[in-house]
Amino acid sequence: MTAHGIPEVLLLRAEIAAAAARLIAQDGADYNSAKRKAARQILGDTQPPPNLLPDHAQIEAEVRLYQSLFHSNTQPARLFRLRTLAVEIMEKLSAYQPHLTGSVLNGTAGPHDDIHLQLFADSAKEVEIFLLNKNLQIDISETPHFKGPRFGMVETVSFMWHKEGVHAELYELDDLRGAVKSRADGKIMRADLDSVRALLINTTHGNISTDQTTNE
Repeated sequence: MTAHGIPEVLLLRAEIAAAAARLIAQDGADYNSAKRKAARQILGDTQPPPNLLPDHAQIEAEVRLYQSLFHSNTQPARLFRLRTLAVEIMEKLSAYQPHLTGSVLNGTAGPHDDIHLQLFADSAKEVEIFLLNKNLQIDISETPHFKGPRFGMVETVSFMWHKEGVHAELYELDDLRGAVKSRADGKIMRADLDSVRALLINTTHGNISTDQTTNE
């Protein structure tokens, strides 16, 4: 116990979460790599026990705090731009059940963030051909399946849209049944086009909606 009665593990977890948030906000690191790097910065080469590492929700809260302290004059406009472009590209891809995920959805997007989508189609090749027919230059990579490690990797296409990066994970249609669910804190993990349109209405320079609850 510390002098104030707070277990040391909670203080270390909070310190790691704050350090990870800085890496995300300043460098555009993803949550998992930011968490690992922050743990090394604070603990050195010591392997931290699983209960010492903060979860994504705690890190996200620290990112919000960092944005409010250091980017309050620029982050709202940045978020509005990315959400506007997300709606635009989702309309173009409406045949593939597009869902928005990541920082543009949860409201923490900063200068280094891209737009992250999940598409649901009969085949990945169909989506790739559609994008190529739109004269978009695409790069193909892989991303872990949102259902977990045992489901393997899914193909991901990346391209530029109005000078912003877009990364679209390509899922099978059957995956859509398990896509719309909330996190443990009640916030949604992905949103369809209608939901993002509604979210954009509440995204202004002075009023950013980040209270994403499910309709279930």
